[in-house]
Amino acid sequence: MPPRLLLFDLDDTLWPCKPTIARAERILYDWLCERLPGLRERHDIDSLREQRKRLMQAHPEWVHDLTRVRRESLLALCREHRADPRIAEHGSALFCRERNQVTPYPEVIPVLRALRKEFTLASLTNGNADVRQTPLGELFDHAIRSIEVGHAKPHPAMFLAACERAGAAPEETLMIGDDPERDIEPARALGMKTMLILRDRPLPDDSRADLVAPDLRPLTTWLARA
Repeated sequence: MPPRLLLFDLDDTLWPCKPTIARAERILYDWLCERLPGLRERHDIDSLREQRKRLMQAHPEWVHDLTRVRRESLLALCREHRADPRIAEHGSALFCRERNQVTPYPEVIPVLRALRKEFTLASLTNGNADVRQTPLGELFDHAIRSIEVGHAKPHPAMFLAACERAGAAPEETLMIGDDPERDIEPARALGMKTMLILRDRPLPDDSRADLVAPDLRPLTTWLARA
């Protein structure tokens, strides 16, 4: 059965994640330093990142809501500095806004524009990026985030929520992502077709994706033959 729904992971599939996060964290850190005297002496960006990791380890039930993890971490900083807790809310909003200032990989926009003429496009992410607030927003019919579903990939609820939202069966869905464990295998288990995006990474030895490619460009040709 040829796919009707194309389901895309975001980070490292449609844009590079690390430089996007690094930029947003630098902007947030500088903003915090202006409002929390002494922060620069106590913490750098790396130590704040470690603080969030410890918070996630202590609260695994928050794994699907990275915005909450960051907000709770900022609240802890406010308590540490005896500062107005509203700083945490404003800081979280600032980070989310900057986190959506992404630069898509060069082929992404042309490929998506061509595909949306024939297919339903939806995004699926565990992160706090909102594709609707990015330069790609107008190209997607649906956006599904773990914060809304209450589970994170590889939980099947994420994939099934996308199918329900788009009105497509798993057998009519193609999942495109860069992570074999979070994107490819759980989608395959539900009967979806899969495409693994490598970018600059080597091919995993145990890859079982229907299509493996360095970027999105082979997708249009593959779909035409499906």
